[in-house]
Amino acid sequence: MNCTICGLPGLDLSKLSRKLRDGARLMVGQGDYDAYVAHIRARHDGTPIMTREEFFRARESARFGGNGERAFRCC
Repeated sequence: MNCTICGLPGLDLSKLSRKLRDGARLMVGQGDYDAYVAHIRARHDGTPIMTREEFFRARESARFGGNGERAFRCC
């Protein structure tokens, strides 16, 4: 399949933009909620699944610290 914009074969701009967005989120410490839910369902049967907001707060806390925990810091 060719890209409708540039005509290059096999270039899927929606897939590329999704990959770039996900990569940017991982760089700033925000994981993919849908991937988290799929993982919990597949590997941790019976474990409660956090809401999207709880997931965001948990990732934010792990990245920047919270609840008296020290966060990862490079400096």
